[in-house]
Formats: sequence, structure tokens, C-alpha cells
Amino acid sequence: MAAGIDPDRPVLIAGPTAAGKSALALAIAQRIGGVVVNADALQVWSCWRVLTARPSVADEAAVPHALYGHVAPGRSYSVGDWLAEVAALRATGARLVIAGGTGLYLTTLTEGLAVIPPVPSAIRAEGDKLLAGPDGLARMLAALDEPTRDRIDRLNPARVQRAWEVLAATGRGLVDWQADTPAPLIDPAEAQRLVLTVDRDRLADRIAQRFDAMLAEGAVDEVRRVAPFWEPRAQWTRAIGAAELKAHQDGKLTLKGARDRAVIATRQYAKSQRSWFRNRMRDWTPVAL
Repeated sequence: MAAGIDPDRPVLIAGPTAAGKSALALAIAQRIGGVVVNADALQVWSCWRVLTARPSVADEAAVPHALYGHVAPGRSYSVGDWLAEVAALRATGARLVIAGGTGLYLTTLTEGLAVIPPVPSAIRAEGDKLLAGPDGLARMLAALDEPTRDRIDRLNPARVQRAWEVLAATGRGLVDWQADTPAPLIDPAEAQRLVLTVDRDRLADRIAQRFDAMLAEGAVDEVRRVAPFWEPRAQWTRAIGAAELKAHQDGKLTLKGARDRAVIATRQYAKSQRSWFRNRMRDWTPVAL
């Protein structure tokens, strides 16, 4: 793969969690003299290295890496923030190898991002309360306008809540706002767009093995360090496995129980990612592993 890459065109690598995106990005960046840029919404948080499988210190020393672990807990961080930071990197003239599993980041990079007015904090608080209540996700979905409900990832509570908040705040559905999207940061015809695909059973095994490796590398200690300022609804606490290991530390789950739940949650997340890639990134080049 690395040998066939054009060094003068941006490289975008998508794929489900544990598919091997970081390893491929590193190999390509080493070959073309590029910068590996994070496109994973969970790997931006400074508190999570082990639990989000960020590139190792050795990998970061081998080639430049950007937008990993640079956002402190307590800050808000959006796809718009990420796009602005990628634009700044692009302006330097660096050869970018952008890799991650957050489909929204990668599609907005090549399709553009609608400029939507900020959501008032009162509406966001109302959304938090609704989602946390009985059948919260189903109630939010039912409240959405039909075009948005038909297009949104219904298995992703964060995406559903965002759509609900936009409708509540502006009176316009998210899809309606997206129809006014400006030109993308990277022209899709200009980029080399790859989607890694892995057999489902093989990926499930890789997910389980990787989480066991995370436990061996100190994931429990990583969660313990942030326990004093834990916020269940905060963006940074949505790292998969974090809530499960916090429940273990609180005496609500055994370590095995936390591990098993985290593995299941990761598999469900991978399923959601594959659905996004199939529906929104059909014109990307599939790469079977």
C-alpha cells in the first residue's frame, strides 16, 4: 500500500477501530515524508493514551504526528475545531496522512461542513436530561424531522442528540442546514481515500486482544487518574471502556465484567463505523486486510 501512494496528494485513511489504520498511516508517512494527522474524536483527549490506542511514543518519534492528545478534559471540541486545525496544518505545505475512525471528521473534510449557529447551553442541558431519561434515544429520534431521521446514524446517541439540539435551537433540521454546506477543505478528487475492511470475526478477535493489551498497559490506572474530576456526560468520558472501568473502580463491576462490557461496546462501535463507511463513503477505495 505505502509503495503505491502518490506523495503529492493527501492521503485519507478510514476504518473501524482496531483495523490497523495507525500502522498503515505510519508506514505511508515514513515513505513519503509526511505528517500523520489524527481523525479520531476520542484520540484528541490528553487524558487517554492507552484507552484510545493512540500511537505509541516510539511511533510519534519516528514521524511527526498531529492532533493527538492535545485537548484537555473540560474543554469542548467539535468537528469544526478539528477542521480548522487540519486547515492550519495544510497551510504549512506538509504532506498529510490523515487517519482515524470518526467518519464525520473524514466526510466533512471532503464534503464540507455546514455553518450552524451555536446551540444555547439551556437546550444542550435539556438534551442531556432527555437522553438520560427513559427511552431517551427513541424519544429524540421521534422528535427529529423526517429527512434528518432517515439519514442520521440512529445507533450513535451523540449524533442523535446533536441533531435534536440543532432542530430545537434553530427550527431547521440538520439535513436542511447541511444542504447549505460550503466547499470542502480537501477536494475528494484530489485525495487518496482509503477505507480499511476487516472480516467481522477477525475484527472481533482483534478488538478483544487489543482491550486485553490496554489492561496490561495500564488502562485501569489511566481511568483512576481522572476519577477525581469525572463527568459522566462530558465528551472526554465517552472513550470506550472508560465508563466500564470507572464502574469497576466504584465497586459496581468486577474487572472481568468491565472488560467484557467494554469489548462488547467496542464491537458495537465498530458496527456503527462500518455502517457509516458503507452509507457515506461508498466512493472511497476499499482495502481488505
